[in-house]
Amino acid sequence: MSAESDFVALADRVLGAIAAALDAGEADLDWTLNDGVLTLDCGAGGKIIVNRHQPSREIWVAAKSGGFHFRGQDGAWLDTRDGAELGAKLSQLLRTQAGIKVEMPVLTAARSE
Repeated sequence: MSAESDFVALADRVLGAIAAALDAGEADLDWTLNDGVLTLDCGAGGKIIVNRHQPSREIWVAAKSGGFHFRGQDGAWLDTRDGAELGAKLSQLLRTQAGIKVEMPVLTAARSE
């Protein structure tokens, strides 16, 4: 990812893939996607926010259990602290915070040619 516009396009595709996975699942979860910020409404569990962070070229997740930063490495979005993959971490956070099971795909960090 050399240009900032490449990062924005890639991050927006990832946010769209997350939204599509939420819609494809059986869980009833409200979400909004606006200008690079995906807000997941977990009802009484609060919200999970997923957004692109342009200065660091990362995808950030804010949840009740903390903040997580994911960097594109080896074709996947990996947590900068523990190496967890973004889709797997989101599935875990949704189980914990909203009590729902959503299967997230592996979210790729590679541009489609």
